[in-house]
Amino acid sequence: MIGIGRGSAFDYSRSFWLIATQKRSHVGRETQISTIQKVQPKSFAMAESLEQMPKSDTIRLRERHIGQSCKLFYKSNPLKIVRAERQYMYDERNNRYLDCINNVAHVGHCHPDVVRAGQEQMALLSTNNRFLHDNLVICASRLTSLLPEPLFVCFLVNSGSEANDLALRLAQAHTKNKDVITLDHAYHGHLTTIIDISPYKFNKPNGTGKKDWVHVAPCPDVYRGKYRASDCNGEDLGVKYADDVKQICKDIKAKGRGLCAYIAESLISVGGQILPPQNYFRNVYRHVREAGGVCIADEVQVGFGRVGTHMWAFQMYGEDVVPDIVTMGKPMGNGHPVAAVVTTPEIARSFRDTGIEYFNTYGGNPVSCAVANAVMEVIERESLQENALKVGRHLIMELEKLAKRRKIIGDVRGVGLFVGIELVRDRIKKIPATAEAKHVVSRMKENKILISSDGPDNNVLKLKPPMVFTIDNVNHLVSVLDEILKEVDIDFDEEPETTTTIIKATISSIEVDRGTVMNNGNPLLVRAN
Repeated sequence: MIGIGRGSAFDYSRSFWLIATQKRSHVGRETQISTIQKVQPKSFAMAESLEQMPKSDTIRLRERHIGQSCKLFYKSNPLKIVRAERQYMYDERNNRYLDCINNVAHVGHCHPDVVRAGQEQMALLSTNNRFLHDNLVICASRLTSLLPEPLFVCFLVNSGSEANDLALRLAQAHTKNKDVITLDHAYHGHLTTIIDISPYKFNKPNGTGKKDWVHVAPCPDVYRGKYRASDCNGEDLGVKYADDVKQICKDIKAKGRGLCAYIAESLISVGGQILPPQNYFRNVYRHVREAGGVCIADEVQVGFGRVGTHMWAFQMYGEDVVPDIVTMGKPMGNGHPVAAVVTTPEIARSFRDTGIEYFNTYGGNPVSCAVANAVMEVIERESLQENALKVGRHLIMELEKLAKRRKIIGDVRGVGLFVGIELVRDRIKKIPATAEAKHVVSRMKENKILISSDGPDNNVLKLKPPMVFTIDNVNHLVSVLDEILKEVDIDFDEEPETTTTIIKATISSIEVDRGTVMNNGNPLLVRAN
């Protein structure tokens, strides 16, 4: 096989396509990948060759055959992406877009070592985990070596939703209870059991509503939440938010019920790129365990070195902050469906003692494990956690500078390559600039930069790029963002009554009110207010 060696350096300086050809041996009916060709995409015609049909036909067939609840980015003019590499995605006309939101392509789109690992194993064997295979135990061993004791029992699954569903089953088996504490605005996946603990979903206008065994604690947002840094007067907001969880534990007990689990992302993503206060998880975990529950850290979106300082986001809060169950997914396969749950031997034994076998047809298959192993190797070999630290620090620093020029920026918050920019029409009243955020996302796309917005008011620009993001990428991103924010910036006086929105461009796709509408020293945990 002609390929790229496991330890070899790879030149990303030129765009290329890897085109694998197959050679079938009729004797033994074996299939092998015999060649990998580098093809330089020189023209629009070559980009078109990756299409199986014109974009208009793709849209027509999607509208006919794909469920309407499956939404597209940029609905009015959706992108048709035909290939990608590193931090770039390419459409059918060979336009290149800087990807600032794809936290799935963790080590870069189509990393050749990850692609090769999957190709080679697929050509050998793909089966379930009821057979012995080295890839499975190597994956579990390597994964758990990245976590603190006593987290060293692993279950392999296919998605973050599956991982969180299994985490709940483990917690229920261990505690014999059902009541769960979740955070307001939280999202943990799309399975029915997980939608039940995701206010982001069940609180929608046509949502299922909150079940009586689900208890919602305030999101520990110190900018817009129940307890705010601007009003704290020196109080420890981590303790205050944790006390709300403590009260929920007491309320559950008062009803004669027991607590099963507390689940939260270590950094809240869909809820608005939120960084909980430093002492929050330390106190919450203590309250939950005193109430007999287990602590689940959802690292599906934020794990595998994205925070820069640590491999896992929960580790930012201190060595004594160790969950009982950790779930992970998205970046683990770099685009391949693989995820995991890691827990303690004690909790795993409780699950075993139910007498119900846990079997997952594709969970832990050799191909998925080969891909996950390759991802972990690339993170280490290419020092991507360190890159997230360096580039993330530069990104936050540049956004802080931008916030001084663009008054529509109410808050900059982030750590590593997990960053949120909250847009407001009024810095004092914190009126969400929802329409303006929508406009910015659309205009950034026109400038070949992909970002998105989220949060309860959909006014937080979120940045979660592949871990190969560079300083030059940051400078380009911030420069373009600066120009676009001019179009929706606000005049700002100390008196909120005089705050107005400035419209410097023709905006036809959104409605923006033109009248009166209105740190700590760690450089990685910064808020620009």
